[in-house]
Amino acid sequence: MPTTIDAYQDRCEQLFLAGGYAAVRRAAQQGLDELGPLAELYCWLALGHAAEDEDDHDDLAEEAFRAGLALEAGHPGLLAGYAELCLRADAFDHPGRAARAVDLSRRLKEVAPQSPEADRLSAAERWARRSYWDDLRMQAAVTALGGHATEEQARTLDADRKDAERGVSVRDADADADERAAAVRAATLEALSGPWNAPVRFIGRYRSAAWGVCAGLCVVTNTVLRQSGIVDSFSLWGFLWALPVLVVDRRFTAVRRQAEARYVADLEARLAAQQ
Repeated sequence: MPTTIDAYQDRCEQLFLAGGYAAVRRAAQQGLDELGPLAELYCWLALGHAAEDEDDHDDLAEEAFRAGLALEAGHPGLLAGYAELCLRADAFDHPGRAARAVDLSRRLKEVAPQSPEADRLSAAERWARRSYWDDLRMQAAVTALGGHATEEQARTLDADRKDAERGVSVRDADADADERAAAVRAATLEALSGPWNAPVRFIGRYRSAAWGVCAGLCVVTNTVLRQSGIVDSFSLWGFLWALPVLVVDRRFTAVRRQAEARYVADLEARLAAQQ
């Protein structure tokens, strides 16, 4: 039985929501090869490239957006996605792309003024008008959220280890956990269990306090180095105390990424098998 456009769109949507942007591109390209040129699949192919937020992928995203709009000039998803790509383009490096945002936004508001795509584009336009200080605050918030994610994952790991000792699986312990969250938890448990990972688990669980201790040790170390005459003024040696926390952050981040990549690969295989 031939695969329909709806099946490919559902497949692309699930992969996109799971963060599998390369898998989205593969699914969209497979659909284009099987079903021929369709605006909906060009939209997913473009979004799969645009989500990577890299220059090479942005160029390929623009090609896909243009190919889709050549087939259906009033497609809301293509207009909104292309406009968002143009809004985030650097006006110095890509002046033509950045300038196209105004026309694309106007066209979308003409063909689908009350659509979810129009609302999404309005939010993107507000984001593009942010100030320098807004950008700094956003970056600080992202950094803080990353740190909280490490601490939360470490505390969840501690609970999952206790459940595992009682023979309770991650899914049994939290029936409300979605597949992706369960996959990350299971991978974290597998990667960071064992006595040799005890320091990683401990620092991760008390990350906020560890940063406070590190800051104090950095100040004390720099003060001692200056007073003893080893250094004349400011020294980077004191900041070596922060290395353990940075290593723990990188370790938990790596485990999360590996687990998410494994989940996306499994999801892609399941969805492909269903078609």
